[in-house]
Amino acid sequence: MVLLQFLVVVLRYVFGTGEIWLQEAIIYQHALVFMLGASFTLLKDGHVRVDIFYSNGSPRAKATVNLLGALLLLIPVMTLILWVSYPYVARSWAVLEGSRESNGIPAVFLLKSVILAFALMMLLQGLSTIIRSAALLRGLELPPLPYRDDEAADRIEV
Repeated sequence: MVLLQFLVVVLRYVFGTGEIWLQEAIIYQHALVFMLGASFTLLKDGHVRVDIFYSNGSPRAKATVNLLGALLLLIPVMTLILWVSYPYVARSWAVLEGSRESNGIPAVFLLKSVILAFALMMLLQGLSTIIRSAALLRGLELPPLPYRDDEAADRIEV
């Protein structure tokens, strides 16, 4: 993405030309990074919380916050996103929507599909968080999460 942006700047300011499809490719990549990376960020426990309460909390308190957050916020919001965005994405697929620009990327329908992928992956990661948090609250010893830096957060002293 950085290299493409650099290329767009060089083409524009050095050669006085530009390609719309290159600019759109940067937008597509940016969307993919954030939309498809959100569930991985949730796995890594990297999403923003009210850190005053969460960071100093015990593992049991963190598991409770994660469980309630997933049940009361994450699952309902992702379900709503799926419900509302499905017709939007389906209409885009029905006409194989392309760029509004004449030489843009003719695959807007694929980009819009990422909304559904985002919501589904977040739902799956939310279910994983619910299961893991419930198991921790029940006192079960769980293996550390892959890619997780803080393995101590997965152990509750009973």
